[in-house]
Amino acid sequence: MKTYIYMVRHGESPKLEGSERTRGLTDKGKLDTIRVTELLMNEGIDTFVSSPYSRAMLTIENLARAQGKEIIVYEDLKELVFLDEDQIVPEQDLIPTVRRMFSEPDFSLPGGESLEYCQRRVIATFKDILNRYKGHNVVIGTHGLVMTLMMGYFDPQYNLEFLLGTSKPDIYKMEFDERMFQGSKRLWTDPF
Repeated sequence: MKTYIYMVRHGESPKLEGSERTRGLTDKGKLDTIRVTELLMNEGIDTFVSSPYSRAMLTIENLARAQGKEIIVYEDLKELVFLDEDQIVPEQDLIPTVRRMFSEPDFSLPGGESLEYCQRRVIATFKDILNRYKGHNVVIGTHGLVMTLMMGYFDPQYNLEFLLGTSKPDIYKMEFDERMFQGSKRLWTDPF
């Protein structure tokens, strides 16, 4: 039985307002949600799940509404906690920190979690989703790093270089046959 997981990385989000949990989408991010809806409207989505962070939910909200579906929120799909749940990592520190985390998976900033810990957290949740919604087409509203960790668990090509090459938003369709990963395909293309 085939299960398809559509990883939808959130759209562009302002780094200077709200907290990690509450910041929403920029004007471009809001416009891109229309395109996300157009791209996935005819994919036969059965189930919508998301990180609890606003930007992830807002990116898939229009599509869920158009399909007449609710978004099921999974707390453990939240982004890697860099400092603490409310602090936003300054933009100039983000990439150097992520690079260090990929080279030292047990490294974490004070009050934050390591890449290794985050991957265990999100993979346990991903496996639960895969079991619970077997045979479904499932959209997951997610984050770049968490998406990379989930995909990288099944295929090592989804690594730091992959993460740095993704866009906001981005969409990857993962195929599973009886919980065995069969491959993935990028569905998002830049409109220009």
